[in-house]
Amino acid sequence: MALSHIVGYPRIGQRRELKRATEAYWDDAVSRADLEATGATLRLEAWQRMRDAGIDLIPSNTFSFYDQVLDTTAMVGAVPARYQQPDDEPVDLDTYFAMARGAQSDGLDVTAMEMTKWFDTNYHYIVPELGPDTRFRLASTKPVDEYLEARAAGIETVPVLVGPVSYLLLGKNHDDPDFDALTLLPSLLQVYLEVLGRLRDAGARWVQFDEPALVLDRTDGELEALTTAYEALSNAAGETQIIIETYFGDVDEAFHTLAALPVAAIGLDLHRGKRNLELLRRHGLRGKYLVAGLVDGRNVWINDLDASLGLLGELRALVGADRLIVSSSCSLMHTPIELGRENRLDPELRSWLAFANQKVDEVAALATGLDDREAIADVLGANRAALHSRRVSPRTNDPAVDARVRATTEADYRRPGSVEARRESQRSVLRLPAFPTTTIGSFPQTPELREARASHNAGELDDAGYEAVMESEIERVIRLQEEIGLDVLVHGEPERNDMVEYFGEQLNGFAFTRFGWVQSFGTRYVKPPIVFGDVSRPGPMTVRWSQYAQSLTQHPVKGMLTGPVTILNWSFIRDDQPRSETCRQIALAIRDEVVDLEAANIRVIQIDEPALREGLPLRRKDWTGYLAWAVPCFRLSASGVRDETQIHTHMCYADFNDIIEAISDLDADVISIENSRSDAELLEAFRAFRYDKEIGPGVYDIHSPRVPPADEMTSHLQEATAVLDPRLVWVNPDCGLKTRRYDETVPALEHMVAAARAMRGEPAPVTS
Repeated sequence: MALSHIVGYPRIGQRRELKRATEAYWDDAVSRADLEATGATLRLEAWQRMRDAGIDLIPSNTFSFYDQVLDTTAMVGAVPARYQQPDDEPVDLDTYFAMARGAQSDGLDVTAMEMTKWFDTNYHYIVPELGPDTRFRLASTKPVDEYLEARAAGIETVPVLVGPVSYLLLGKNHDDPDFDALTLLPSLLQVYLEVLGRLRDAGARWVQFDEPALVLDRTDGELEALTTAYEALSNAAGETQIIIETYFGDVDEAFHTLAALPVAAIGLDLHRGKRNLELLRRHGLRGKYLVAGLVDGRNVWINDLDASLGLLGELRALVGADRLIVSSSCSLMHTPIELGRENRLDPELRSWLAFANQKVDEVAALATGLDDREAIADVLGANRAALHSRRVSPRTNDPAVDARVRATTEADYRRPGSVEARRESQRSVLRLPAFPTTTIGSFPQTPELREARASHNAGELDDAGYEAVMESEIERVIRLQEEIGLDVLVHGEPERNDMVEYFGEQLNGFAFTRFGWVQSFGTRYVKPPIVFGDVSRPGPMTVRWSQYAQSLTQHPVKGMLTGPVTILNWSFIRDDQPRSETCRQIALAIRDEVVDLEAANIRVIQIDEPALREGLPLRRKDWTGYLAWAVPCFRLSASGVRDETQIHTHMCYADFNDIIEAISDLDADVISIENSRSDAELLEAFRAFRYDKEIGPGVYDIHSPRVPPADEMTSHLQEATAVLDPRLVWVNPDCGLKTRRYDETVPALEHMVAAARAMRGEPAPVTS
């Protein structure tokens, strides 16, 4: 019988236990021992769930207190010098968190390491800082410790490590962008060999090395490094068998190198990696095990079990009956954990869905059913009925939406006025100073706000009471911004649970979960909505709150929206029509909101698109097709307003340099970008490209509790104006303030305003 395998499993807990324990530790409310005990409980629950489902190869070391790449940085001791990590001691937990979040206490004032998107997902990883002076050593034995922990519980696992080649390729050197991190491979391998040796001696039968960088465009030299690495690791493995796991796409030019490596098994994504199947059909796998990633680890729809069983039969003929391992397409950390808790979803829709635990069951069923379909006859019957129900359901299609999309013309995708003409009109209306200050949108979400929202959702707080709470908070945020001295204000978004979920709840074609949490970074979890049908807007979504905020002040207040591409990429989207079609539907819904905001006398409207870059296909040859519909979808959402209405957009935590022309083609009047963690790296794109719109390069990192001084922010602005036209520069944080506390937010914004005034040559404002 085929073996079953899971690439990785969610780490956060069904009830967000990891978030609560970690944040309590940060607040000194629980001890380190308490936090570590929570981690041990979550690991054991995950291993037991997979064991009880019948999974043969159960992953360990996929749990993390923050991020798996940061775990690897700790393991190999690649801690930047500013964190003052002793060279002869294990990496301390507080040092680990300081690398992720920065730190400002006990005389230590350090910035966090850069954070960016994990391939084309909404997960963020902590970018390794690598250079010629980097020295590696074994500084954490976490992979070995967790393997032994599982074994002590009677569960044999497959330790999982970020592969050495991917680790180096995912790192950066901010001082020298051309630094070849692969020159560090020989010294890095010494640590990996030591870890592998300890796992081998501990009795590990399999060890999995994740090499997702192989689904990106790779050079011959990089593939040679892969061969060097795994020849060395294979020689040291002894009886331990090595899996090289890839996911998120096609391995293309890396396929032949992978097939030739002296390892036991190769993992291929056969859900997103459509070309992987053709490579297997044409070339085989030279006697290796195939870890066949058939169950989608990134979306929530049930697997077509009959189709998968048919493909598994073909794969078994290709690689051999005893060389097939059924698996998920990637780690299941990108999906919610348990569907059974979603008792408010209607039964028909719920029958179409599978969360992580259900996907574990699908993998186990496929491994069993390949040899004995009768053993899973009931499972197959229910699966066929659910698939048929979804195909014929009238809930998924709205002819009026389809007709509206078809009726759009080229004029709907362009604003009539030129950039220069719009700028002149907007400046005459807004009358802003040089280096205008603003924030990205959200203000801290206090416990009181969350409690009010929960009480309202539960029916314990009526509409009038809820609106009174929201109005009170909006007025407080407006007065605070006026006191600090900001130029363009926001209403603070107190009514919003999440920048995508909030809009999904008000659009037709979306469904929502109560407990469908997925990790975005650290303790920031989101509940992506589920797009199951055609999308339209029944009525205004934000106008009421923006209009109220604007009535409180003479300053312009931004209307705050999430853009169509981000709503698409940060939702679980339907897989029965092209993504571009769903995006156009969302764009028209957002366009209606933009037009209504303008009619309500909102003169500045921000349409956030932080996910534009992450939606790019992983292979450059496929980028043109994506941008050909993604960029026009943004313009479709924004182009229904007059010249004097200023359109902003915001992007963060992704590399935009290589799509700068596409960003310019969005035709937003003002763009705000992350620029603080990346050491102004993003500004380099503007040296070679003449960007003629206004831009706000984020001057401080809101994902860190650290409050940077005003002169540090001024320095960031001076760096920006060395590249950008000072007349076009705005001053803002690098992202929204939702995750911060007011005792961090207020002084940071005061420093930001002081930096803007310094750039204008004005005295700093007097604050309390």
